[in-house]
Amino acid sequence: MLDCFKADKEENIKKQKHTAKRIYNRLVEEKSFTGGESTIRKAVKELKAEQTVPPGAIMPLSYEPGEAIQIDWGEATSYINGEKTKLYIFCGRLCYSCDIFVMAFKSPNQEAFLEAQQLMFDFFGGISKRLIFDNAKVAVKEGFGLYAKPQNKYLSFSAHYAFSLDFCNPGKGNEKSLVENLVGYSRRNFIVPIPRVSSIDELNQKLWNDCLKYRETHKVQNRNNSVNVMYQEELRFLNAIPRFRFDTSKTVVASVDDYSTVRFEKNNYSVPTKHLRKDVTVKGYGNYIRILYQNVEIANYTRCYFHGRTEYKLEHYIDLLERKPRSVFNAKPVKDNVAKALLDWGRQLPGGNKEMVKLLRLCVDYGEERILKLKDLIPGHVVPTVDMVRTHLNEPTESTVIYLSPNEVPVEAVDLTAYDKKYGMVVQ
Repeated sequence: MLDCFKADKEENIKKQKHTAKRIYNRLVEEKSFTGGESTIRKAVKELKAEQTVPPGAIMPLSYEPGEAIQIDWGEATSYINGEKTKLYIFCGRLCYSCDIFVMAFKSPNQEAFLEAQQLMFDFFGGISKRLIFDNAKVAVKEGFGLYAKPQNKYLSFSAHYAFSLDFCNPGKGNEKSLVENLVGYSRRNFIVPIPRVSSIDELNQKLWNDCLKYRETHKVQNRNNSVNVMYQEELRFLNAIPRFRFDTSKTVVASVDDYSTVRFEKNNYSVPTKHLRKDVTVKGYGNYIRILYQNVEIANYTRCYFHGRTEYKLEHYIDLLERKPRSVFNAKPVKDNVAKALLDWGRQLPGGNKEMVKLLRLCVDYGEERILKLKDLIPGHVVPTVDMVRTHLNEPTESTVIYLSPNEVPVEAVDLTAYDKKYGMVVQ
């Protein structure tokens, strides 16, 4: 039987190897074997098991300081501004010290993928010689493992930061087991209980602090030193971060339409009305968007990943509202951005729509929250005016007219029956 296995190994022809049945037949024909076929099958099974490495066997790995970083994506859930949101968690781990980096994005697209690595280098204070990742489409154009062809932008990114690319084989999570474990660890320890935050930036600040705490306090099992001690040692071997940052954004040129919005992917974003019908540059990053005109930023937003939405900012339309005040209570930039309490208060202003626009101008200049606080300082029995708000803001007022409510002017009751008596009318 051993001779059969040896011959198979030397020939190395996958589809022409000895089976237990063939070995049994040869023993009967060539050696006059009189035993049962089941005996041979059992013996072949045991011999093959002895000569084959079990599929679950894992090779222990060791890395030199600054040699490699393993990166991966995971999924998690958080409440952002009260809305339950599915997030994608980018995880990176230095292979020598096991220091970690974790950051949340609303999409695992290429912009987020590159931005996350850029911020990871900032967090680690340097760049390893190679990065180990799987074959996700954000990184790989075609092929896998040693034969993977990187996406053009990722190839440019790696050249800018001077690291080599090491792609895993499909389904081989053990090739980046350090970061595979980190995905689960960060979800259990950093995102439980489910965070409730006002923005994804707030969540990422929390994750940044969690990673710093991990560095300062954690010790990996079977390691002689803490993460911090090994990180300080590894830091000396990391390559320096280039002075000029790589532009990780998805960049397009778009025309401002008649509503003073530009389209990026499947959503619209407003810009100041003075840029109407001009071409602007839109830069989409993982979690936010910048809009520039002649290389000067004119607007920025949290990036929207829904479809068919339009994001307005009140300050972009305030000049237009001052020219067309009649539209103020029906204007979408007003209805989408101004609190109902402020709108209801504005309807009480004696000057009508023009006064409401003046109030909105103060909101743009001083912030809506501050203006609403001033509202509570004006007595309820007084007719509110924009001048009263300006007084509290130490701004010059526009007029000396003081509006009083009817309750503030004492009026004596008049007996109107005297007129009936004077003219001889019948008084009932």
